[in-house]
Amino acid sequence: MEESSVLSKMLLNLRATCKYYTGYPRDLGPSRVVHFTSEREFVQLLHQGQPVVVAFTIKCNLTKRLDRVLEEAAAEFHPHVKFMRVECPKYPGFCITRQKTEYPFIEIFHSPEQADDQVKAVDPNITKYSVRVLPFNNDVSAYGFREYFKRNGIKASD
Repeated sequence: MEESSVLSKMLLNLRATCKYYTGYPRDLGPSRVVHFTSEREFVQLLHQGQPVVVAFTIKCNLTKRLDRVLEEAAAEFHPHVKFMRVECPKYPGFCITRQKTEYPFIEIFHSPEQADDQVKAVDPNITKYSVRVLPFNNDVSAYGFREYFKRNGIKASD
């Protein structure tokens, strides 16, 4: 009898302190995944300086799992990395510019810098920027994002 209480205390402690998913639902708080509404909002998000992980999706069973993974990863990397979800049937113009045919896919946008060739701007109030875009080809999990950020030198935590 005493062994089971010690075991259950150990499991409760493990669930409370474990950084990795243990199979039990976690309370992640309010959603930290930004839903795409316009390219202007996306550009403003880029100008905040943090990397932006963008998931280009359509409605299907695979995206339900992806939504859960994005919520977990967004909660884990909150102040340092922003996560955004784009529903491609609603915003086809933005998705078509990425020139991909298979959905869902994930890309990471970071390091916005002012472009060198400002000469060809039509309006003098328009400033051109270049952004580094990396395709995400790791395991789709919070752990996969963590390893990807390490490998590509993206600051994801303090």
